[in-house]
Amino acid sequence: MAMIPRERLERQLRDRLSNYPVTLLLGPRQCGKTTIAKHISAREGGTYFDLEDPLTPLQPDVAPLTLRDLQGLVGIDEFQRQPELFELLRVLADRRPLPARFLILGSASPELVRGVSESLAGRVAYVDMAGFSLTEVGVDKTTDLWIRGGFPPAFLAHDDDRSFQWRLDFIQSFLERDIPQLGLRIPSATLRRFWTMLAHVHGGNWNAADLARSMSVKQDTARRYLDILTGAFMIRQLSPWFENTGKRLVKAPKIYFRDPGLLHALLGLKTRHDLESHPILGLSWEGFAVEEIIRLARAERDAYFYKTHGGAELDLLLIRNGKRYGFEFKYSAAPRTTRSMHSVMRDLRIEQLWVVYPGDTTYRLSERIQVSPLTKLERIREVLGTTERV
Repeated sequence: MAMIPRERLERQLRDRLSNYPVTLLLGPRQCGKTTIAKHISAREGGTYFDLEDPLTPLQPDVAPLTLRDLQGLVGIDEFQRQPELFELLRVLADRRPLPARFLILGSASPELVRGVSESLAGRVAYVDMAGFSLTEVGVDKTTDLWIRGGFPPAFLAHDDDRSFQWRLDFIQSFLERDIPQLGLRIPSATLRRFWTMLAHVHGGNWNAADLARSMSVKQDTARRYLDILTGAFMIRQLSPWFENTGKRLVKAPKIYFRDPGLLHALLGLKTRHDLESHPILGLSWEGFAVEEIIRLARAERDAYFYKTHGGAELDLLLIRNGKRYGFEFKYSAAPRTTRSMHSVMRDLRIEQLWVVYPGDTTYRLSERIQVSPLTKLERIREVLGTTERV
């Protein structure tokens, strides 16, 4: 299996490690966290612990003594297996002088892990990681990345059949093994059914009542299922932007699969031909493009959408240095301006609106509205200030 370098991510990690006592690398299982962490640890001559290894020397009863005496870089993989370590890390991070810095890897957000109550505010840097991005694999692999998703084993598989089978196996393992390890007791068949239902509303607004009714559960239960999949980095809940524009706003989040390959696997779509004959086609591409822009902008925690009950809508809103930038995603050969675009530009005082599409040509629709291929985002990088910034 070929190796694809992830240089920008590695630079970002090294920057955080040099400035914070604790760096938390978060992302789904099998996205490559262990590979990059071990690479950095080996170069730094650090100490590395894998909490999934039953023979790890970092056992709960001796962890305080083991970590107290270490120096340099200390890596701890799959922190959710021992959430009580967060309390210990708070103490170790406050030592002066600081003998060790910690790189902590997790496949679930701290909010989802039972027992994580200690605050590391001011002591921890967060680095988000997912599967491969378009920047990493190259624009010539755009279709493969969209169809197969970014998990390295799925993307790098020898053919579509093997990629598809890996994703099905991943889904089964995630439901039957990973979820129970978080202390969550939900029948795997139940959560799989819910996850599959989400695949059919990918790109739409969350409607707890509809999904709860379909599952024959309470709305709070459906909400809990959604939060579990979100906390495990399977689903993105894109938050609505609230502002007093004098219009009635949609307040429910939009639901996206963070990896298109898993979306396609749950829908039984193995190839591009399969996808092109399915109603999810346009929304699948939209979700793929949304993730690419959020990662490009490093806007994991401050990305929004805007939608009014009157029909005006903006797929993605980002804010940089007090200026607002908008994105519309169109699976179209030649996007054109719409009444909604002009309405949103006025309502939100948008500095620049990009209409991102799967074509090859960049062109302007107006002074502040530009059509841009997903594969040609250099100008967007410049405007958002992420060309060289770590």
